[in-house]
Amino acid sequence: MTSPSLADSFGAACARHGPAVALDGDGLVLTYEALWSRAEATATRLRKAGLGRGDPVMVRCSNHPTDFVGFFAAWLCGAVVAPVHRTAPPDVVAAIQAKARCRASLDLLADRVDGPIVQRLDDEPVDEERRVLLDTGALVIFTSGSTGLPKGAVLSHASVDGKLRQNQALFRLDARTSTLLVLSDTFSFGIWVALLTLREGGRVVMMPKFTPAMFLEQLVSARITFAGVVPTMIRATFGTLPASDRAQAGRRIARAACLRTVVIGGEPLGAQLSADLRLFLDPAKLYDVYGLTETTTSDFVLDPADYPARGASIGRPFPGIRFRVVGDDGAERPPGIAGELQLHTPYIMSGYLGDGTLSRAAFDDGWFRTGDLATFDDDGYVTITGRSKELIMRGGNKITPLEVERALLRCAGVGGALVTGMPDPILGQRIHALLVPRAGETLALDVLLDELASRLERYKFPDVFHLDSQLPTGRTGKIDRQQLQQRIDSGVLPPMDEPPRRG
Repeated sequence: MTSPSLADSFGAACARHGPAVALDGDGLVLTYEALWSRAEATATRLRKAGLGRGDPVMVRCSNHPTDFVGFFAAWLCGAVVAPVHRTAPPDVVAAIQAKARCRASLDLLADRVDGPIVQRLDDEPVDEERRVLLDTGALVIFTSGSTGLPKGAVLSHASVDGKLRQNQALFRLDARTSTLLVLSDTFSFGIWVALLTLREGGRVVMMPKFTPAMFLEQLVSARITFAGVVPTMIRATFGTLPASDRAQAGRRIARAACLRTVVIGGEPLGAQLSADLRLFLDPAKLYDVYGLTETTTSDFVLDPADYPARGASIGRPFPGIRFRVVGDDGAERPPGIAGELQLHTPYIMSGYLGDGTLSRAAFDDGWFRTGDLATFDDDGYVTITGRSKELIMRGGNKITPLEVERALLRCAGVGGALVTGMPDPILGQRIHALLVPRAGETLALDVLLDELASRLERYKFPDVFHLDSQLPTGRTGKIDRQQLQQRIDSGVLPPMDEPPRRG
């Protein structure tokens, strides 16, 4: 049986809302009519390039209106969208391509750099395991893996459609909705915020790059009613505002009388920030969501009505989503006892593209293993207590220490590298890197950062560098990341000279 395509529902939305504005950003305004017309023309180009059902297409994105033209065009010809940021370094693109084996790259801004809009990438035959995953696929979203290499979670049309319907039942967007997209449209959270708005006939105002001043200005000047953010954006915004200016900015947003709903997720919000943000946004409602790329995001929600009594929790699961908490022995834990949070959901990924072994390891008897430690109470409210993986949560992004270490070890003069995350009031965590120079060599941070620029996205660059003659090891001789954290926290390892400010 052929599964429904998202092209059908978005085609219908574009037909219903034709002359209304769909996308607005970077000086380009697209009505629904123009959006669909461009998507159909682009789909024709993809078909002429040989793209069809189940073929992964790397769609280059940067929060520009044409990005969603690319999404819809790929779905129209039956292809699977693999969104990759336009500024991603060559090494990152190569690592993604090694997993995705995209048939082609689509960049609708390519004419700005005199490159082809559609570029063929891979003509090798597709093996059966990949074909099964991609046959019903809508999106391949790349997220960091514990091996330091990107994992491509394949999300089916049915999973994405179902999750959009789930979110719509709660947030109830309509043609009067004006959504501010400050989240990246390569990020599953940003994608669903935009797609939900477009399916309901609203307007998406796109910010190519987040800045606190522009964020606050757009909320008022663009008459925004709905927005999705990560806590880091709010920390950064509040960090630029003295208390009196923050109160004034909040009053300005309230006087505009437009903002109705803000959804926050991607990382823990924290009690103080949660309280401050709710006060700042009042009377708009704040929904705190928890979810994973592999589950098409938005698995739990803390409703504003539940905040006073359950503010430390991630709330309860959306309808149709079940959870359990499991100990190291594999037994389910009762209320109040911590263990790994596992989910059973109809919106689960089809698997990791090119990683059959990893796909199977992600599940425990049909339950998806989140890697997060949690407890729950008798009423089903879940609280995250920690992480069972070593991923660093920096600004809402999951970053694997091993990925950063591998990039550092390829830099001239670096003989050893160990990376960890340390608490930070703005970003949640900052990335600290301990470097050991090769014998007889010295390290210059400006040269090191220049080399990293071709190997890592900038948000994965270490924020602080430390220098030592050897890496810390434990009793067994293995590298000891916890010992590194202790040495940084105690001041035994002072920072090197401050690296140049990143753009």
